[in-house]
Amino acid sequence: MTKTILMTASVLLALAVALGAFGAHGLKSQLSTDMMQTYKTGVDYHFYHALGLLLIGILAVSFPSELLKWSAILLMAGIILFSGSLYVLAVSGIKWLGAVTPVGGLSFIAGWVMLFFAVWKKV
Repeated sequence: MTKTILMTASVLLALAVALGAFGAHGLKSQLSTDMMQTYKTGVDYHFYHALGLLLIGILAVSFPSELLKWSAILLMAGIILFSGSLYVLAVSGIKWLGAVTPVGGLSFIAGWVMLFFAVWKKV
């Protein structure tokens, strides 16, 4: 599982760089200021949580745990739901996707709480 978490984190970090560059160079002239900010928020949270996923993978090397696995899964779900919904909202203007974003935010929160309990239980 550790190898999968670390590989997934690496791919998600590379994707965050690519999507950030695409937004800065390819979308800047295409999106309104508000939608560009929405897209940027998606990239920012994507980066933060992919780095968190990398941290979880590193921790899992020394402290393998079911709670760490769930922490990783929840951060990945958060990236997909939170950042993904913001990316699609920004480029498509589909407003109902805004309802998906908070579910991703809750996944992020739950993932960090799982990390807390994993560390508390193991260290």
